[in-house]
Amino acid sequence: MGQHIFVERVGRLSAGDSAPLYLQLQRVLRQAIESQILSADEALPAERDLATAFEVSRVTVRKALDGLVDAGLLTRRHGAGTFVATRVEKNFATITSFTEDMQARGRHPHSEWLARSEGLVTPEEAMALGLSPGTRVYRFTRARYADDQSMALEISTVPADCLASLDAVEESLYAALGDARPVRVLQRLRAILFTADQAALLEIDAGAPALEIERRGYAQDGRTVEFTRSLYRGDSYDYVAEFGTGAS
Repeated sequence: MGQHIFVERVGRLSAGDSAPLYLQLQRVLRQAIESQILSADEALPAERDLATAFEVSRVTVRKALDGLVDAGLLTRRHGAGTFVATRVEKNFATITSFTEDMQARGRHPHSEWLARSEGLVTPEEAMALGLSPGTRVYRFTRARYADDQSMALEISTVPADCLASLDAVEESLYAALGDARPVRVLQRLRAILFTADQAALLEIDAGAPALEIERRGYAQDGRTVEFTRSLYRGDSYDYVAEFGTGAS
């Protein structure tokens, strides 16, 4: 019964369409997603149920879904099924934390701590943070989630004198920084692919597209208080920026 209701919602395959069946099914599902008939984070019926409902083979269904996953419109979750992708727009023009971004969108942010440690600054960190050799820093590595969906890996380094202790960071680094929270940031973005180890931490496929964001955060007094490297899922994040032309 549920499969037939789903077909009535998204539409049937056209009997007169000469395109391959997997492309027909892909088109029907794409239109339903883009017109918001299927809502963000909605679960699709199981592949066998889709095959029965649309009277096509499971191979056809799998091929259609694969194309939509590759396009970032659907996402697969291990052991849970296939869902309409929930994409997040991150505005470069605002300085907000991951926690604030998710809360503003009605999502529940949480983190899985992978590591937190204290040590002496490395040459790379010293260069990024403007610190002298021998300076103590705190390092935080987390997998970030929105609701139950993995969103990003995040590796942050902060001068130790900016935080009360190594355990001061709970859900939000920026909340823990308090008055030392960045008021200006410099970000560099590039497209990469998740390695097998990185993908395993987020429970996605190795080689999936990622947006790597290298971020330096500057406090009100000009100090560099944050050096963060984040790997965002390419199927879940869009980065946008708004620019204006200067008066001539």
